[in-house]
Amino acid sequence: MAAPGRFDFASDNTAAICPPAWAALAEANADTEVSYGDDKWTRRVIASVRDIFETDCEVFLIFNGTAANALALAHLCRPYHGVICHENAHSQTDECGAPEFFSGGAKLIPTRGANGKLDLANIEAALKRHYGVHSPKPRAVSLTQATELGTVYRREEIERICEFARARSLLVHMDGARFANAVAALECLPKEITWEAGVDVLCFGGTKNGTAAGELVVFFKKELAREFDYRAKQGGQLASKMRFLAAPWAGLLSGDAWIENARHSNKCAQLLAEKLTSALGAEPMFPCEANSVFVRMPDQLVANLRERGWHFYNFIEADVYRLMCAWSTTEEQLDEFVTDVRNCLAAEGNDA
Repeated sequence: MAAPGRFDFASDNTAAICPPAWAALAEANADTEVSYGDDKWTRRVIASVRDIFETDCEVFLIFNGTAANALALAHLCRPYHGVICHENAHSQTDECGAPEFFSGGAKLIPTRGANGKLDLANIEAALKRHYGVHSPKPRAVSLTQATELGTVYRREEIERICEFARARSLLVHMDGARFANAVAALECLPKEITWEAGVDVLCFGGTKNGTAAGELVVFFKKELAREFDYRAKQGGQLASKMRFLAAPWAGLLSGDAWIENARHSNKCAQLLAEKLTSALGAEPMFPCEANSVFVRMPDQLVANLRERGWHFYNFIEADVYRLMCAWSTTEEQLDEFVTDVRNCLAAEGNDA
């Protein structure tokens, strides 16, 4: 009989709604309320975001991360434009061409960079390859914070990218599906790694931080947000009962839940990395700075772990696997997984 499925480390998407978000959702589920984003919950979220970032930004609620990235980039670009991104960026590898679709043809231009980060020399090389009317005209740079490989950009790195972009009349988009994890890792103010550093628009993720759905598109330059509400509506992203997307965000942002959730998941990932380094005898593939751990594991070990019910994703290379921690991850879960790793390795050694 197969072991019951364990999705503890498959993704931070597998976690439940965190208590503050759930409580706010339950509170919103009463009486009647204005629809289409004019409700008190949506207004509360917008006010909270402006307080957190300490600036008068424009804020829009979108159903999910793919739509947030795609619509934000589409709003920055015309169909003949191009967007410089990392080759492992979620928009490039996991969004089914949505940015190109919603922009009407603007092309993503992937570039290489160590540890999931953009490399300015490689961006410069890409710009030299894309010039004149025979190539898409570069219009924006998109960076992911935290990156798809679990690393984070420091403020000075973001500033250099933004200065580089500005000197070439490029806008800067930040995919912040795990933005909270980056803020927690850097122990900085949110403004320090966004608008103060030169970022124009942020897609601020909540799903991986404890909500059920709903991401925020935050325009730090209000003029760039002009008519984005029309684009969101056309893209099927205007919720009639917007309060049920907004309320969990209100619960997440009303106290320190959003940053505490991120600190916890980061801490669990670091602890898991330490335990796996001991069990496997090898360091993680990338620096463990946010809430993910990437490790090499042989096929037999992976097969044995999956027979025991563990689910996790293969990532980047054939023998590299990603393990994600969430707001709800416990040390007991970490120990159970690592114990199974050790037991599987011991059994393989005995079989040999």
